[in-house]
Amino acid sequence: MVAELIQELLQNKILLTAAIAGFSAQFIKAVLYAFIYHEWSWERMFGAGGMPSSHAATVIASDVTAAACYGLSSFEFGITMILTFVVLHDASGVRLETGRQSAALNHIIEVIKDMSTDPRSQNLESGFKELVGHTPLQVVIGSLYGLALGILLNI
Repeated sequence: MVAELIQELLQNKILLTAAIAGFSAQFIKAVLYAFIYHEWSWERMFGAGGMPSSHAATVIASDVTAAACYGLSSFEFGITMILTFVVLHDASGVRLETGRQSAALNHIIEVIKDMSTDPRSQNLESGFKELVGHTPLQVVIGSLYGLALGILLNI
């Protein structure tokens, strides 16, 4: 039963292409980080944010595969496109702004800790995650990567 389910999942071309795009974009992100900063970061391998956007690569690759397999008028393509709009808006809008707000809060908390004589201020927690979203360039590069990979895997 489980083997049949796994075999069936492995035949889902949209799922496989999206997974390959997402995981490989994350790997590229980690390699770029290691090249620039001369250290490996598991956070870049598995974390959100950064170049290229694995979110964009994943959803664009699924769009290309749905179009190639089922056509532009299909239910599958329509669903993947709706998901793409939601994911890209979230990655480059909502989560990017969240990261900016986290940076501001971290700074404010550190200033309060440095300036305050109230011992309770030392218990304030900073360290909110700042790299959670994507710049428009990161989304464009991730989208182009997902497009190219989607085309290559569906030729």
